[in-house]
Amino acid sequence: MPRSPCLLWLLAVTFSLVPRTQPLVARDLEGDEQDETPLPAVPCDYDHCRHLQVPCQELQRAGPAACLCPSLSSALQPPHPPRLGEVRVEAETGRAEVHWCAPSSPVHQYWLLLWEGSGAPQKGPSFNSTVRRAELKGLKPGGAYVVCVVAANDAGESRAPGPQAEGLDGAEGPNLGPCGRLTVPPRPLTLLHAAVGVGSALALLSCSALVWHFCLRQRWGCPRRGRPSHAGL
Repeated sequence: MPRSPCLLWLLAVTFSLVPRTQPLVARDLEGDEQDETPLPAVPCDYDHCRHLQVPCQELQRAGPAACLCPSLSSALQPPHPPRLGEVRVEAETGRAEVHWCAPSSPVHQYWLLLWEGSGAPQKGPSFNSTVRRAELKGLKPGGAYVVCVVAANDAGESRAPGPQAEGLDGAEGPNLGPCGRLTVPPRPLTLLHAAVGVGSALALLSCSALVWHFCLRQRWGCPRRGRPSHAGL
């Protein structure tokens, strides 16, 4: 039985409306795979010893790609002790510049402790977590001190053994602890004044000895030698 022309026309319109599928091209598959491949994470530009170092969490948020931060201890525990770095002493001004490195712990603030002899330590002002350098003032020429760096957070503060710390003199290698010994050399002017004072004292003693000698000579007189006898007179 022949088909109706209307039915054939309806079938033709239906097939024309169905979207044709495009064949997949190999380069399209490669592009999709490249877009989905994550970039390798790199360490953040974070240095434990850099002064005014931006916190690593802020570096992660500010960077164009994710970076890795150093592992830290729990914020529910007091921080580990910082590591004392270079200490530069200025004998002329009685100052010292102290450097340190941050511990692998969450830190909110730092401060310095200074011992002179066996007395109680002097506590310096507090610094925020980005600071790695501070200045000590009022050091005495020829004085010997012990300085320690303390780190603190909400859970407590790090340990600072003070003068009882081990390895302060550096006999066992580089100092890896929070404390170090600090010696201020005498000022050059102080040495000059000391030399002038010693010279003046010696000159005064010499003058006093000469005056005493002449006084004794005038009082007791000098021993006179006997006159020689002339033979044949």
